[in-house]
Amino acid sequence: MKFRVGLTGGIGSGKSTVASLFKECGVLVIDSDVISHQMTQSGGMAIAAIHTTFGDGYIDASGALDRALMRQLIFSDHAAKLQLEAILHPLIRAQIMVQVDNANTDSTQPSLYLLLVIPLLFETLNYHELIQRTLVVDCAETTQIARTMQRSGLDEQTVRTIMESQITRAERLRLADDIIQNNGSLDTLRQQVSQLHQRYRAISSGID
Repeated sequence: MKFRVGLTGGIGSGKSTVASLFKECGVLVIDSDVISHQMTQSGGMAIAAIHTTFGDGYIDASGALDRALMRQLIFSDHAAKLQLEAILHPLIRAQIMVQVDNANTDSTQPSLYLLLVIPLLFETLNYHELIQRTLVVDCAETTQIARTMQRSGLDEQTVRTIMESQITRAERLRLADDIIQNNGSLDTLRQQVSQLHQRYRAISSGID
């Protein structure tokens, strides 16, 4: 069983960038956001249940989830948020388990450990028994807001609403085993990833 590190962080913290840097080191990355996007594309595993639960209005012309409209709904209606999570979370977890099992049984897979990118790692109990070490990507909240607005086109209030729905920065840092600070340059970020990669390789070499 490969050693498993759970990567998390607030919106706009730079999780995807950090995950990409670990990939450059040869680490196998399993990303719950990527899985979620696949499941909510046209023909995705979650589309039928979303359509049944929320109706035609939340499926766009291509047959995929209308993300902008669903975002508006779940941040104004807590019950709807819980309904969506009840559809997506079990499907995502099941797919993560499939990918973890495949990595463990694939003799050609050179990665000594797995990096599981789970934005809601601390908000949900779904992955606690699966993760052996937690890594938080952290940055200033003003940086989170600026990055998210630039990347997604969301306005500041919407970004703040999303941040308020997540665990607080202080609590996230308290729960972390390891922390990457993403307030500087890409080179600085790459150095931090490299150091942690060596540490995780050392830990994983002792795991059966």
